[in-house]
Amino acid sequence: LLIDWINATLKEEHIVVKSLEEDLYDGLVLHHLLEKLGSLKLDVDKIALTERKQRQKLTVILEAVAKCLQLEESQLKWSVESILTKDLLSTLHLLVAVAKHFAPNLAMPPNVQVETITIENTPRGLKTANAVEYITENKENLETQSKDDAFDELFSRAPDKLDAVKKVFLKFVNEHVGKLGLNVKDIESQFADGVILLLLIGQLEGYFLNLRNFFLTPSSTTEMV
Repeated sequence: LLIDWINATLKEEHIVVKSLEEDLYDGLVLHHLLEKLGSLKLDVDKIALTERKQRQKLTVILEAVAKCLQLEESQLKWSVESILTKDLLSTLHLLVAVAKHFAPNLAMPPNVQVETITIENTPRGLKTANAVEYITENKENLETQSKDDAFDELFSRAPDKLDAVKKVFLKFVNEHVGKLGLNVKDIESQFADGVILLLLIGQLEGYFLNLRNFFLTPSSTTEMV
């Protein structure tokens, strides 16, 4: 999927990737990819022939990626060294992060995981540790995220449906605060001072809010807060 995506993106550049390990490590493809996707102009040579030049180029490229994706150093699952040494896992993490940012509609399969074996040389001999690492988000995280972001998706993807949603909420609110002789016509303005919200909560939870605990007709921002 990633190779097809890169090749489709860089088709006009006449760049063809066949192996993520062999074609990504020197920074050439990453350079073209960032320029194409992010319209970034990076101050590096197009072709870096020596390892020192490649290291310098990758440093600039990966700093640009971290800045674009707004990632702290502690959040990065790749490094100049790991990409330069053709580490496939680091390369996959990098490409997945870039694809998610610049091509969010790319049909990335969830729950892709690999088993990693870390080998450490100690005075007592080789020490190994097995772990499972996710390359793409696992399904449970995606489901939780989709629930959390339902309204964000509504605002960004279906703004035309907002009015219909507002009508449903207005009807719901008025069914409850109408018992107090109140009528809400505009959610944004009438909820701004907190009074309707407090009274609605009281109606939903079945208790009476003592009027001494809040300002029924707040006249300043402090009273609203």
